[in-house]
Amino acid sequence: MSSSKINELFDHKGLQKKVLRPDDAEYKARQESFWSLYSKVEPACIVCPTSASEVSTILKTLIDAGQQFAVRSGGHTQWTGANNIQGGVTIDLQHLNSVKFDKDTNTVDIGPGARWKEVYAELETHGRVVAGGRNGKVGVGGLLLGGGMSFFTGSRGLACEDVLSYEVVLADGRTVTADANNNYQDLYLALKGGSGNFGIVTNFKMQTFVREKIWGGLRILSKDNTDAALQALENFVPRASVDVDSNLLLFIAYMPEQKDVVVIEALVQVGAEENASTYDQLLAIPSVMDMCKMTTVKELVSQYDPVPSGYYNCYYTLSLKNDIRIFRKAAQLHEQLVEDLKVIVPEGNFLTECLFQPLPMKIGRRSAERGGNIMGVSEQPEDGVLWVAIAIVEKPEQEKLAYPKLQAWGEAVREYASSIDNGLLPWVYMNYADKSQQPLASYGEENVKKLKDVAARYDPGEVFQKLCPGGFKVSDVNL
Repeated sequence: MSSSKINELFDHKGLQKKVLRPDDAEYKARQESFWSLYSKVEPACIVCPTSASEVSTILKTLIDAGQQFAVRSGGHTQWTGANNIQGGVTIDLQHLNSVKFDKDTNTVDIGPGARWKEVYAELETHGRVVAGGRNGKVGVGGLLLGGGMSFFTGSRGLACEDVLSYEVVLADGRTVTADANNNYQDLYLALKGGSGNFGIVTNFKMQTFVREKIWGGLRILSKDNTDAALQALENFVPRASVDVDSNLLLFIAYMPEQKDVVVIEALVQVGAEENASTYDQLLAIPSVMDMCKMTTVKELVSQYDPVPSGYYNCYYTLSLKNDIRIFRKAAQLHEQLVEDLKVIVPEGNFLTECLFQPLPMKIGRRSAERGGNIMGVSEQPEDGVLWVAIAIVEKPEQEKLAYPKLQAWGEAVREYASSIDNGLLPWVYMNYADKSQQPLASYGEENVKKLKDVAARYDPGEVFQKLCPGGFKVSDVNL
């Protein structure tokens, strides 16, 4: 359908002022605001609702016209087609960004278009925080619908466990509230990791809690300390099940500013314990820079932005057994990737990350204790590590060469881990996954069946499988 025909549809519904057309300055600004260059396909128009009722009207209009569409909250998913659509309509939830704290219940209502830095800033005025994203620029909707890793995962489980209810616009235009106890319990469970397969979420009600100060920051190490850091990581993982307030992200990264590889320890102790003993082995490694200090969640997420925007961001993720042999293999292959990229990008303007995050069994168990989710992570058989392979380049001709090499790196680590008993763990974290991966399938047969049943119950016409093709679709998963 032509852009003029699409515009006529919305004009007829009184939504003229909500529509951004390709020649509008705001259209261009929204296109530029995507995190990854992969997202910059060209929709016929962008429509920006300001309420759930407008989302309902827009959705019904598109369905009646048989028009394909995409849904965007923060726009942080990195691969093409996930949150934007060529020639169709992108429903941009940027104006559904309110953050409203209720002092009587200590809960907060958050719009999907809000960014986490905005959420933390508002809650800090009330002396509260929430278990949300660790990068302040990330949108609320995508992180929570994909499960959500947070600084509080050790004590509270995945971020979605703190969602008390979802306001959802369904394919038939109804706006419903799904919660754990009274309404649409099956839909509530499916939304805890099931992504955009069932409707458009227009509000998340979350539990808040008190956390005035935390301790944390980055420690930069020379690459000569890579093996010492990997050994410290292996030793840290089981301790993280006991000291649930101590977080670690370990990066081996090529930094274009240094034109070299460095090791980065991101330490975040949410109990505000400075130099906690759980970090002893990590802190014993000499650093070239140490930025750890007492801070707040708001301040830390505003500073933590490990991956720049405006590039082609290539990702691949696996859950791995906590085994230094696998870590060393991933790091060795990272070294080769860096050398390959130096040939592709001789000026050195690229970035890579070989990222390890502890994934002890305790996280899944804690999620289960707090109500559980649809992702199957509570069935994890071993203490593990969430691993992410990242390659970031600037130009399309570089991406064509870099992406296959990133894929080959990920597949080589998968193959090596599979050769070790329980070396490859089943869960694929959706929010890090590449389009070639199948995170929904990793949830397990029983959970996939539940997802399919919920999709069939609330979207029998498969609107969110066919008319909204972006993202990971449950209809693509074969039992």
